[in-house]
Amino acid sequence: MGATFEQIEHYLGDVDWTLSNLDSARDWIAFASIPLFTGVVGWLINWSGLIMLFYPIHFHGARIKGMAELARVLPRKIQEVPGFLQGGLGWQGIVPARAAKMGSIAVDKAIAKLGTPAEFYQQLEPEKIGEHIVTMFAPEIPALVDDVMRQASPSTWRDLPEPAKRAVVARVQAQLPAVVHTITQEIGEHIDQLLDPKIMVIEHFRANPELVVKVFKDIGQKELNTMVNIGFVFGFLFGIPVAFLDHWFHQWWLLPVLGIGVGWATNLLGMWLIFEPVEPTRYFGIRFHGLFLRRQNEAAEVYARIIADDVITLERIGDFLVDGPRGDRTRAMLIAALGPAIDRAAGLGRGAARVALGARSYDAIKSGFALEAVDRTLMPFRDEAFSRQQSGKIRTLIAQRTKELAPRDFVEMMRSAIKEDEWMLYAHGAIMGVVGGFIHLSIFGVGGGGR
Repeated sequence: MGATFEQIEHYLGDVDWTLSNLDSARDWIAFASIPLFTGVVGWLINWSGLIMLFYPIHFHGARIKGMAELARVLPRKIQEVPGFLQGGLGWQGIVPARAAKMGSIAVDKAIAKLGTPAEFYQQLEPEKIGEHIVTMFAPEIPALVDDVMRQASPSTWRDLPEPAKRAVVARVQAQLPAVVHTITQEIGEHIDQLLDPKIMVIEHFRANPELVVKVFKDIGQKELNTMVNIGFVFGFLFGIPVAFLDHWFHQWWLLPVLGIGVGWATNLLGMWLIFEPVEPTRYFGIRFHGLFLRRQNEAAEVYARIIADDVITLERIGDFLVDGPRGDRTRAMLIAALGPAIDRAAGLGRGAARVALGARSYDAIKSGFALEAVDRTLMPFRDEAFSRQQSGKIRTLIAQRTKELAPRDFVEMMRSAIKEDEWMLYAHGAIMGVVGGFIHLSIFGVGGGGR
């Protein structure tokens, strides 16, 4: 034991603590270049890390037979690498690869707290939707009446005098606003059962991963740029003790090993500065607050614009109501609700019509009108121009509610989808740190100068 302490004492006594062995320009350049080198590597780590985070939008690589089965028995962290579980060897940006998850978390952490489906529907002004439906639908009434009557009771309609036909059309046109009101009212009353924002958002994000990238970049571009630039600052600062350690202990493996720590810590601190601390906190008398959180109000406006213009729109609500997983339920509910409305449209002539046409023919006509009315009155929900016009209300609601979110919920809305995948960015930083250490070693050799 005594011999060991003597060896350590002798070794430490031989260390050039005062840098006196740096006796040539080349030695000083080698020593001083380490912080500059780690600074550049730190910048490259964060710059390339952002590329890894967002690109490519879709998976690029090769599908390998048996890879999917092998991936299922590998550690969970390896399974998280984009493409592995699908049997692919390649890469997809972390954010677009987690588009569906981002959609799920966006609903759970934010959109569900921003408002119920009923609130969103009311913001879209059902009265104006009804007016728009009537405006678009009214010119089609003559053709609609003719089509339905020809299919349900062709002989009766053929033999009916023209004045009587025009009277039927006029009656239907006169009742159109009431029928449309029934439809928009029924949708509003049952919207919570007909519309599932979570499914709608998840499927839209899954089908459009570039939209998730747009959310991140449009909201956090300032912070992302800061993260890249601060990579140089952190890398440079970490490089100062690395330069001394490398010179003092003069081991070939020091720079690559310390490069692991520098690369990992550079990414880690960059992410921390953007998202942490959630609440303003003082350390050593200095106030720290996540860069992203300082702009919550500004980011809320950007987030609201993206969600209102691209995700929760009247057009997409219409698509979901008609063609979504609950589309059949929407149609059945509206057809059932339209029955009494059509009877009211028939007015006093309803009894006579049932006698003249027969109950079966009358019911067939009523059913035909209901089916056509549902299909045609839901079409304006898919009117892109009208949807954009109505999106302002949704944007205002989302912006207001997003600004009111607790800071932790606001952060989780953006970060949770990628948090468990951040280890890939840190590992990427560590690998680049090792490579940077070997490059410096190959240029300047061991220890930045003689001992």
